[in-house]
Amino acid sequence: MQVTVNGINTDYYEQGTGEPVLILPGWSATSPAYATITKTLAEKFRVIVLDLPGFGVTPEPPEPWCVDDYVDFTLAFIQQRGLDGLMLLGHSFGGRIIIKLLSRPALPFTVRQVVLVDSAGIKPTPTPEQKKKSEQYNRLKKLYGGKLIASLCPSAMEKLRQKYGSADYAAATPVMRQTLVKTVNEDLTELVRNVTPGALLIWGRDDTATPVADAEKMKAMIPGASLQIIDGAGHFPFIDQPFEFRKTLCRYFEID
Repeated sequence: MQVTVNGINTDYYEQGTGEPVLILPGWSATSPAYATITKTLAEKFRVIVLDLPGFGVTPEPPEPWCVDDYVDFTLAFIQQRGLDGLMLLGHSFGGRIIIKLLSRPALPFTVRQVVLVDSAGIKPTPTPEQKKKSEQYNRLKKLYGGKLIASLCPSAMEKLRQKYGSADYAAATPVMRQTLVKTVNEDLTELVRNVTPGALLIWGRDDTATPVADAEKMKAMIPGASLQIIDGAGHFPFIDQPFEFRKTLCRYFEID
C-alpha cells in the first residue's frame, strides 16, 4: 500500500483487524523482514509496517534528516491514517524514533503499549580499538581530503570511507550517509524514561550492534519495563530465533 506523507510517496504493509500496532523497522530494513512479527500480531491486531524514507521503495528524504525529522514524518503518517490507542513496536533505528516520539509533549493520540526490539538510542562508549580506528581515519581523511589528492585520485576518499565506515554507511547514498551520521550521533539516553510504562524490551543475547547492556540501562529507566533476552540470537532475534520471539510476543499481547 502507498500513501503520500509530507510530500513523500510512502510504502507500507497492513495485515489483520482490531486495535492498531505500528511497526517501525531498523535502518535499511523493510516490511518483509518483519513477517514473523506481523503474522503473529495480526492474529489479534491490525498491524501496519511503515517503510521509512530512504528504505525500500519509499524515496529518501530531500535532504539529510535527523531523528526529529523521522519523528515528524511518523506523526504525520499516524494522524493521516487516523490511528489512536495504538501500540508501537520499534526495532533498532525504529526504537530510536519511538523514544524520541514519546518525548514529544501532548501527542494527538494515545499510545497503549510499546515494544522495543534491540533498540538503538544509547550512544555507546567507544572501545580502545574503535578509538584507534577513528583516529586513523581522521588522520588519513586530512591527508586524502585535500584538493590536490582529490584531483589526482578522486576515488581516494570513497575508498577510505569503504574501509573505515560501517557496512550501513558504505551501502548508503550520500544523503542517507549524512542521515546516518546525524541520527547515530544523537544520544537519547536521557529520553528513555519517557517511554510508556510497562514497555517490553526484547533483545538478542549476542547482539553486537546494540548490546544487552543497552537493554539493561533502558529497563532501569522505564517504569515497570520487562526484558526478555533471547539466547542464540543477535541484532535480529525475530529472524535468528523466530519461535522464541513469537512466544514472547504472544505472552505480552495475550495471543492464544
